[in-house]
Amino acid sequence: MMKIYNKVIRDNIPEIIMKNGMKYEIRELDDQTFLEGLKEKLNEEIDEFKAEEDVEELADLLEVVFAIARLKGVSKDQLEEIQKKKEVTNGGFHKNLFLVKTYE
Repeated sequence: MMKIYNKVIRDNIPEIIMKNGMKYEIRELDDQTFLEGLKEKLNEEIDEFKAEEDVEELADLLEVVFAIARLKGVSKDQLEEIQKKKEVTNGGFHKNLFLVKTYE
């Protein structure tokens, strides 16, 4: 039985497929094409988290975010530093706030 995926995958997936006694076909993508695939993967991981609310899905989401950052020339440490600066200037999400509207 053949199943078509047409999506970006983690580096060890080919070995996992082989260990399960299956064959596969992959391509190595250029950075721009891989970035586009990662954007699709980002949506997939968000949908999976929303459906399952499993922390494992959050870890998958982080992995995709870090890969996108890498392709944008930003390391994991640099991305975390940017996040910390934004938390200092704009705050985090610790108070469970919900903006209803603003007034003039």
